[in-house]
Amino acid sequence: MNARAQPPLNVLIVEDEALLAMDIEAMIEDAGHRVVGEAASLYEVEDLASDLHPDLAFVDIQLAKGTSGLDVCALIRKRWAGAIVVFVTANPLKIPADFAGGHGVIPKPFSRNGLMSAMRYIEEGVCDPPPVSPQPASFIAAPAFAAEWSQTSP
Repeated sequence: MNARAQPPLNVLIVEDEALLAMDIEAMIEDAGHRVVGEAASLYEVEDLASDLHPDLAFVDIQLAKGTSGLDVCALIRKRWAGAIVVFVTANPLKIPADFAGGHGVIPKPFSRNGLMSAMRYIEEGVCDPPPVSPQPASFIAAPAFAAEWSQTSP
């Protein structure tokens, strides 16, 4: 995890529903962060520049061209070590118990307020861990991630 990140965060969106990707992008920018890349499939993530350096990636589970967000998560963690991966999916039960190395999930459908609350919580944890706000109901932290943040508490 990149504890040295400062707002605004660099965010990668991996979502195959174009309208939803545009909505997420608008919410990220409204929260004062910047979108550094968008992709609809594992193949598009593979084609992104390696110097992108996202601090945070929102990743759907079922992606275009039959690809999986679980594979995208593995690629992001290998290529951009330290990036926080948050799954955004209507199918949270498809996420393995260990979250496949991901840090949490925002279940679909979500509200604008829900995504913004999750973003603030994650921003606190990335920029100055651990987060001081309570975990919002719109974000489910992976067990290992929750334990990591609780260990950094004073």
